[in-house]
Amino acid sequence: MRRLWITLTYAVFIVLLIVPLVKIFTGSWGDGWSGFSDALTRPESLHALMMTGMIVVVVTLLNTLFGVMLALYLVRGTWLGRRLKAFMNSIVDLPFAVSPVIGGLMIVLMLGPSSVLGTFFEDIGFKVVYALPGMILATLFVTFPLMVREVMPVLQEIGAQQEEAASTLGAYSWYTFWKVTWPSIRWGVIYGVVLTVARSLGEFGAVLVVSGNIMNKTQTATTLVYQDVENFNVAAASSVALVLAAFSVGLLLLMEWAKKRKEVH
Repeated sequence: MRRLWITLTYAVFIVLLIVPLVKIFTGSWGDGWSGFSDALTRPESLHALMMTGMIVVVVTLLNTLFGVMLALYLVRGTWLGRRLKAFMNSIVDLPFAVSPVIGGLMIVLMLGPSSVLGTFFEDIGFKVVYALPGMILATLFVTFPLMVREVMPVLQEIGAQQEEAASTLGAYSWYTFWKVTWPSIRWGVIYGVVLTVARSLGEFGAVLVVSGNIMNKTQTATTLVYQDVENFNVAAASSVALVLAAFSVGLLLLMEWAKKRKEVH
């Protein structure tokens, strides 16, 4: 029975992960090198990959900054009441509990052209929905818990004794963070960054709702793959998907390297 379960586990792993990756690889090269290069160098692919890269960079920076700050507030904050901290701690997991499409719809309802805030922003020349800012907000919504949930357990594990000792010796809060807190949480932050980048690369539902999927304007790599599949352009869709898969595999290797570095240190 043990060997049977091990065999079934490997079979499921191969069917769900390995076979799709192989299929994407072979599909992207179905028309040869020329077909692969043409699919990636066409204007819509270049624009979609550029948009995806911009979203990933901005979302990762914002998620790292505010995610670490919120983790510090939830673990170290004394000005928050117990009930308020519990409420905020549960709200952090909201993107895990609802569909990304619902998150995108909430942004459209709050900041869309027919909303009060959306009309105000458009009047001053700042378009949110069906533009890059809305796509960044949608991606930030679905990725925000990742950094918080990576940093919070580390802060809880190391405790606050060293930080309190540094404060007692006269260290400023900013100095204490960089010299005492940061060395202890940096690997947790690295894990959070890797997960945020991977999730941002693959986000589809919320971005599709907020962006409108306008070609050469608000189209990301994932929505371009969706459009290519709808247009039966499977080779082009596989080529773009292969680029995203390659980035994801690279991120996994980076995380494994980070884990080994952490074990060494």
